[in-house]
Order: sequence, then structure tokens, then C-alpha cells
Amino acid sequence: MDGERKKILSFNLLEIGFISGKFRRVLLPPIRAEVDEGELIAVIGKNGVGKSTLLRTICGLQHQLGGELTVGGRNIRDYSRIQLSESVGYISTEIVKVSNMKVYDLVSLGRFPYTNWLGRINVADHKIIMEAITKTGMADYKDRHVTELSDGERQRAMIAMVLAQDAKIMVLDEPTAFLDISSKFEIIHLMHELTTSRDKTVIFSTHDLSMALSQADKIWVLKENGLSEGAPEDLMLEGTFSTLFDEAKVKFNIFDGSFNIRNVERGRIIVKGEGERKFWTEKALIRAGYAIGDQQSAIEVEVPSLPDSNWICRTPWSINEFNSIYGLISWIREKKITS
Repeated sequence: MDGERKKILSFNLLEIGFISGKFRRVLLPPIRAEVDEGELIAVIGKNGVGKSTLLRTICGLQHQLGGELTVGGRNIRDYSRIQLSESVGYISTEIVKVSNMKVYDLVSLGRFPYTNWLGRINVADHKIIMEAITKTGMADYKDRHVTELSDGERQRAMIAMVLAQDAKIMVLDEPTAFLDISSKFEIIHLMHELTTSRDKTVIFSTHDLSMALSQADKIWVLKENGLSEGAPEDLMLEGTFSTLFDEAKVKFNIFDGSFNIRNVERGRIIVKGEGERKFWTEKALIRAGYAIGDQQSAIEVEVPSLPDSNWICRTPWSINEFNSIYGLISWIREKKITS
């Protein structure tokens, strides 16, 4: 049974692209999708397919070429720019480089739709700004210049600005690009937290498919022939992700949502053991070009059950021990083991 959450965004037969003079370029066939309030939606697809164009169109920063786009049940064409900014917030991939601008000043820009023509911040605005700064973990940085922030800190400050804007829909174009691993997970956790604690709808583009599969409520897959949408698990079962890559070179594992490069198979190896050591040993062997075999294989790897024990590799001509997976794989490659 479908949920009863409120539809906050939808588009039907939407055409996105560019118009320059008499030149009109449509990037995709007409597309349709619906978004519920409080959803985290990942947008994936190859470079140039139209991810950024779609996001800018949703925000009203780029005109649609056809079809219908509604925000909060209202046609986007019926909104003034100020009205739309109260409903949709946007963070682009461009890095903010403004001299002498502090974090507080940046976040306060989110209150622009609600201030008077002088842009003055009142007590209520200040409270909202500080709540946004605190929510994004930037309270200790509020008086720091934006140019002094790390990439992850700057991205959190940008999210705080949109949070202060109090828009129900937050649109982020590749928010984790160029971030280190720790900062990337902090941003994803923050976006997920905003959907659950603030009932925000967050739509973001990404090239990190594994992150999208594990965190998004819904994924939009953009391809030259249109848009496919659904829960990550539904799209996996439908085989949608397998079509994103050249299947002759990349294999999609439907059981864990991972992708593996198809290496030339060098042989089959039996792996005996259990737990995480067995799992990661098998992953390493597959990466090295070996299939995990059955009892018909002449090569066997015994995985240690204790931390201080060794890996044992048995071949028809020798028995060898290794204190790490790296040592095991290096020896197998050096000996050009086949089975």
C-alpha cells in the first residue's frame, strides 16, 4: 500500500534543455516523476546527460522547454521569484569566493526572501540563522571567513544558508564533489537528518552510486532515453543500473549493489573460512581476476579464524602461509597461479 505523504513536487512530460536564439536543444525525451515531502532523492547519470539542467529547471533558474512542472501543487510558472525561493533552495557546484564574508553573513543570505528591501535582519531572522548554523555543526565557525573554510565546512555553511531560507525543497548539485571521505559522509548524514527531523525534501545529484544506493529513498536515473525513478532496491531488481555501464567491462552485483570491473579470469580458487576475513579475501581474489570456485578447483585458500593466524594457500605443488591478504594476492600474481 502506498504511503499518504504529501506530494511536494511533480513533473509530467517535462522537457529540459537550452534555447539560444533560434537554436533549441532538448536534452531528454519528455520525463515524469513525483516527489513526496521528506524524501531524499539522488540523481545519477553520465556527464552531460542533463542532471544539472534538471536541477536548475526545478529551481526555476532555467526555463523548461515543455511539459508541466509543479511545486507544492502549483505550476512553477505561477510563482514569482521571491515566492519560489520560499519553497525551493539551491546549492550549485560553484565555490563561493567572496572576500571578507563570514559564515554568519553567508547564512543570513538565506533570509533574503523574508527581509525588507533594505535586507535588514531582525531578531526572528537572527534566531533562524543561528538555528541553521547550529544544526549544520557550524556554530564554532560563524565568525570565520568563508575563504578560510575547508571544502566540507564550506559545504555545511552552504547547506545552513538554504536551511535558513526555510524552503521545503533543498536542491544540491553534487554536494559531495571534491570532499574527503569523512566530509562526504558528514554531508550525506546531514542531508538524511534534514529529511527525517525537519521533513525537508532533499534532491541531490551525485556520481557516487554506492552512496545513492545505501542512503536515498528514491533514485532518478537519467539516460539518453529518459528518466527512470524508484527505490534503489526496485531499480536493482529491474536491472536499471546494469544498463549504466558497458556490461562487457563492468559487472553489477544485484545482491550487494556493487560494481566490479570484469578482469580476465585467471582461474578458480576455493576459499575456506567464515566471517569478514573470508568475505574480504574473496573480494581481493575477485579483484585479482579469480573466480571463487567449488570443490573442482586445485587451488585452495584457508582463511584464518583468529587475528594473529596466517592465510594458507595450498596448490598441487606447495603450501604457503601469509600474514596478510596483500601478501597472499602478491604471491598468487607473482606465481601467475592458474587452475
